[in-house]
Amino acid sequence: MRLDEAAFVSDQYASEDNLRARQSIYAQHDGPNARDAAFEAVKATSPRCILEVGGGQGELAERLLRELDVRLTFIDQSERMVALARSRGIDARVGDVQRLELPDGAFDTAVAAWMLYHLTDLDRGLGELARVLEPGGRLVAVTNGDDHLRELRDVIGADFQSTFSRENGEEALLRHFSSIERTDLDGTVTIASADAVYAYRDSMITSGKRRDLVFDLPLRARTAVSIFVASR
Repeated sequence: MRLDEAAFVSDQYASEDNLRARQSIYAQHDGPNARDAAFEAVKATSPRCILEVGGGQGELAERLLRELDVRLTFIDQSERMVALARSRGIDARVGDVQRLELPDGAFDTAVAAWMLYHLTDLDRGLGELARVLEPGGRLVAVTNGDDHLRELRDVIGADFQSTFSRENGEEALLRHFSSIERTDLDGTVTIASADAVYAYRDSMITSGKRRDLVFDLPLRARTAVSIFVASR
């Protein structure tokens, strides 16, 4: 399964249901809180003007606006995600990170959290993010490692191919940015509900025959998240 297939991405974010099913997996999580760490990574850049791309329902953008003195522009290709973000008081627009209709050097910080692996043309998207950052500006990019939720993915029979992961993200970023810092956040989720396993499966595998799954509860799976801070 490729995470950058346009039809897959469009289907995934046409509503919030699939995203919420996946988020529910983390109800019992041991280890660093990746969302808090992403916020702190953005805060550490001392941002004034932020661009967030592919921000989903807008939780991070809302927190950045609430806790930091910043201006923030939010862009997502999903009309539904943009509507949800606007309901939080965010300046949210429908758009494509691979074709940003924004001027050069307009932002000091860009945020791309768990979304770069969805781009059909990763280099074009990274090039656009670099273009709209001022000299010295920074991109905070969050992604997963190849072994993220490996035990759960083995149960549901999903083998994801990621163009932007912990393992290959630095190489991609260095084609567009001058320096990279990476922070790894590893932990474990404990899934006590069979319904949560099936909901996760159905959120990722949206077509084809549904087969019964074989697994024991509680199901434990490793989490592997990395935060890249790339300087222009």
